[in-house]
Amino acid sequence: MMKEAKEAPEKKSVWEKYDKKDLEKLEKISKKYIKFLSDCKTERECTLEVVRQAEEAGYRNLDEIIETGGALKAGDKVYAVCMKKAVALFCIGKRPLEEGMNILGAHIDSPRLDIKQNPLYEDSDMAYLDTHYYGGIKKYQWVTLPLAIHGVVVKKDGTACTVCVGEKKDDPVFCVSDILIHLAGEQMEKKAGKAVDGEALDVLIGSIPLKDKEKDAVKKGVLEILKKEYGMEEDDFISAELEVVPAGAARELGFDRSMILSYGQDDRVCAYTSLDAMLEVGEPEKTSCCLLVDKEEIGSVGATGMQSHFFENTVAEIMDRAGEYNELKLRRCLRNSRMLSSDVNAGFDPLYASAFEKKNASYCGRGVVFSKFTGSRGKSGSNDANAEYLAALRKIMDDNKVNYQTAELGKVDVGGGGTIAYILSLYGMEVIDCGVAVLSMHAPWEVTSKADVYEAQKCYVAFLKDA
Repeated sequence: MMKEAKEAPEKKSVWEKYDKKDLEKLEKISKKYIKFLSDCKTERECTLEVVRQAEEAGYRNLDEIIETGGALKAGDKVYAVCMKKAVALFCIGKRPLEEGMNILGAHIDSPRLDIKQNPLYEDSDMAYLDTHYYGGIKKYQWVTLPLAIHGVVVKKDGTACTVCVGEKKDDPVFCVSDILIHLAGEQMEKKAGKAVDGEALDVLIGSIPLKDKEKDAVKKGVLEILKKEYGMEEDDFISAELEVVPAGAARELGFDRSMILSYGQDDRVCAYTSLDAMLEVGEPEKTSCCLLVDKEEIGSVGATGMQSHFFENTVAEIMDRAGEYNELKLRRCLRNSRMLSSDVNAGFDPLYASAFEKKNASYCGRGVVFSKFTGSRGKSGSNDANAEYLAALRKIMDDNKVNYQTAELGKVDVGGGGTIAYILSLYGMEVIDCGVAVLSMHAPWEVTSKADVYEAQKCYVAFLKDA
C-alpha cells in the first residue's frame, strides 16, 4: 500500500529560540538599522553614511592610495565610490586575490518619485513639481501621503547644494492630491493600475502668490523661497537630482515592537546588514567585499548600476595595488569568488495568501531567506544557484547557528522579479540571493521583522568568515 507523502517540517518563529543575550544583540542592531533607514533615504545619502562608517572603522579611500602609489597587503581595508551613488568595501585577505573573494552585494536605490528637469508650474493658484516615478510602484499608494524632498542641486559653476525638506519636526511637507470619494465614481471603475495616472503624480508645493505679480505669482513666490534658501534659479532644476520620498522616520511596529515600518527597506535592510557584517569581520583568509550599488530597481543600468564596469575596474585596481594584477588573474579572481546577492524576498502575507505557495514562501520572523532562483514564468531572468553551493551554505549556516529558510517569489506564473545575482554570475562565480522577508514590498512603507534583520547580519558575518 502506498504511503502518504509527508510534508517537510515547518520552520517555527525564531523568536522562540532567543535567550536574553540574543535579544540584547537583536535590539542593538535594530536600533542602529532604524537610524540608518531614517537618515538614508537616497542612494547618495546611503553612500555618504557608508563611507563615514567605513572610515571610522579604518577603511581608506582607494583613489588616494592609487594617487600616492601606495601598496595593499593582507589586513588592509579600502573603499571605492562611483559617482557618489555606489560604493564597494574591501578587506584584503591572507590568500591571493586570484583565489577569489567572498562578496556581499546589495542595492541602495528604492522606488520613489523623481522630479523632472523642467518641473515647476502653476495651475489654479497652486504650485506643483512635475515628477516621473522610479522603479515598480503602485501609483495609487503615493497619493495623500506626507512627502519629503531629498537630493542635490548642482549649479553651472560646479557648486552643489544639498536639499532635504520634510524630515525635521518643523519642516513643511509635500503631497500628491487625490480626488474626493464623492466625485470618484469614474476613478473607482478603473483597474488599480489606471486609477492614478503617472503624469498625475505631481507634488503640491505652495499656494501663496508673490505680490505685484500678475502671471504665475504662486510659482514666482516658490522661486523666491528657493533662491533665498538655496541660491537656486529655475534653470538649476536642469542639473538637479531631487527625489520625493515618504516623510518621516522609521518606526517600531506592533504592541510588542517586534517589527520595523519604514520606507526603503528594499533593499536597505540587506545593504545595512551587509555593511554591519563587513565592518565586524576582522582579518579574513579570503578577501571580503561589500558591494552596494544603484539602479537595481530599473534594471541595474547606467554607470552606477551593477551592469557597469565599476566593480570589475575596482577589483583590477585592488589587484594592481596588491601586486597581483594581470588580466588572467583578474578573471580567475572573479570566477573563483562566492557571492550572496543580498536582496529581499516577499514575506508571506495571510491577507493575500492566494499569491503564495505556502511550502515555498518566506515568513517574517523565521530567519534569513535563501532564494535559489528568482525570475518570472519559467525562471526567466534567473541566476538559479548550484546545488553544491547551497549545500556548502547550509553547512556554514548550521555551523554558525544561523536561522534560515528557503523561498521563491510567489506562486508559479503569478509574478516574479530579479536582483543583481544574474549579473555577477556571468563571471562564473557562485551566486545566490539571500536576504530578508518584507511585507508590502515597494509600497511607500514596508515591514520587516527585527528577528530577520538580526539573522541576516549573523548570516553575512558567517559567510564572510567561513565561505
